Amino acid sequence: MTRTSTPVDAPAGDWEGLVTTALLGTDRRTPPGVVPGPDAPAALLDAAAVETVRRRAGLRPARAAERPRPAPQDTRPPLPAAAARRLALLLADRPGPSGGGRRGAAPDLMELLPQWLATANARGFAPPAHLLPALLDAARGRTDLRPAALEFAGPRALWLARLNPDWRFALRSTPGGGAALPHLDDGEGIEQLWQEGLFAERVALLSALRSRVPAAARELLATTWTAERAEDRLMFLDSLRAGLGPDDEPFLEQALADRSRNVRATAAELLSSLPGSALAARMAVRAAACVAIDHAQTAVTAQPADSAGLPVAEAQQHGPAAGPSIVVEAPHECDSGMERDGVVAKAPAGRGERSWWFGQLVEAAPLGIWPGRLGGRTPAEIVALPVADGWQGELHAAWCRAAVRQADAEWSRALLGEPTAPEAGGPGAVSLAERAKLLDTLGAGERAEWVAGFIATHGLSEAFQLLGVCAVPWAPPLGRAVVDALNIARDAGSYPWSFSGVMGLAERCLDPSEASRLDALLAVPDEAENASPGAGGYWAEAFQRLVTTLRLRAAMTEELLTP
Repeated sequence: MTRTSTPVDAPAGDWEGLVTTALLGTDRRTPPGVVPGPDAPAALLDAAAVETVRRRAGLRPARAAERPRPAPQDTRPPLPAAAARRLALLLADRPGPSGGGRRGAAPDLMELLPQWLATANARGFAPPAHLLPALLDAARGRTDLRPAALEFAGPRALWLARLNPDWRFALRSTPGGGAALPHLDDGEGIEQLWQEGLFAERVALLSALRSRVPAAARELLATTWTAERAEDRLMFLDSLRAGLGPDDEPFLEQALADRSRNVRATAAELLSSLPGSALAARMAVRAAACVAIDHAQTAVTAQPADSAGLPVAEAQQHGPAAGPSIVVEAPHECDSGMERDGVVAKAPAGRGERSWWFGQLVEAAPLGIWPGRLGGRTPAEIVALPVADGWQGELHAAWCRAAVRQADAEWSRALLGEPTAPEAGGPGAVSLAERAKLLDTLGAGERAEWVAGFIATHGLSEAFQLLGVCAVPWAPPLGRAVVDALNIARDAGSYPWSFSGVMGLAERCLDPSEASRLDALLAVPDEAENASPGAGGYWAEAFQRLVTTLRLRAAMTEELLTP
């Protein structure tokens, strides 16, 4: 039987109508130009077929877009062939599924990519063009890679990013999105870009100008300061950290009266970083009024005695405390002058107001005032003094923050104390994070030596954050301390994944020359009676991965150094 269909001239854009007809049924609605009847269903199918073909093949050609400009030239020397092959392998590696903490003996290649990029950037190489898409994909998935990856990718990465929405992060991550900044001598061009440019372009301009002519950048910002949005003022103000100096004080003092609390706080922080600023002097007066030396030979006051004849409040003290101590009298109010200078009046939940205000005053005061205020003592001698009435934690924590803000190495050493001290915490540091910040103010060699001493005394359980601030590759004393501590942990019979964080850092940070020292640890040790089942084999596997990774890093460096 031959079935005939009524020709249907389906108008453009009628696909939705055909779908509606199919949903309602041809008894209730028919396609345009078709009468109800037995042929209506077939006519609907024919109309749908025609519309499908039209939608797929009947598109009118769009107006031709402007051809993209050619990609810019990258004038850097090309990557050596061996290094290019290595980069392709690193970019092709993908993390496998979790194995319950066991990683196997194979190196994690993606974790080596940041170090490879740092070395390649230091050598000034240009990437092979065919690897740029994979490099941008890797940077898209890992924000920590972006600065080094975009530096290595160069101008062609920005050219590609304008053509692929998936890579638009490169335009946001690069100040100004790769737009050419006017020459610093081009006053008219600078003014035009500052007045008319996008926010990212203006930030890039201000940063570039600040790095070359700090005063010019500050004066440019002042021309539009009052007209900027609060969030933009905050970002622009933060750019003044680079090259911060006494000449910035008048502008920052004006910013203390800003409508935005965040802007005022940032201005106060920057001013407190200038020990000679008027704000620092005001904070010094306030802080000094709260802290003094008590020269009395005893800190014990007359109180009812317990059965041993000791004051009840000092039941653990078997005798009076000899020598001077520090006494604290925290402020009783937060006046308008303190608020203008950046002191936040409202304390966080669970925090007393007076201790909150006191901590902010001490943090913002120049550390140089305390030797004169506290009897001509050195920072180490000051930190060693007892603090009355339970104020030691608050006072020392504020000194820690001040030492970090003012990058004062002498105070940082005093607050850190000796790494071999019985307690893992220093005399003033209140947390591992605080100690890590204090260490960051020291030189690389001194930092590594302190952390090595800490690990030798306290082991690896609290060392992860401290290792993160040490220069790479680790100095020999630090590397030896880490390897020795890992060996001790292995002999203790625990599983290696309890130390997976430190082991991962060792793979990336240990000097590759240490690989030969680790060969003796590759054998499976005899299992001790109290050891975890199979722990020795897992440790041998972990050390094998560490040795393999170190030798791979050595090969990567050699490939980048060889033309």
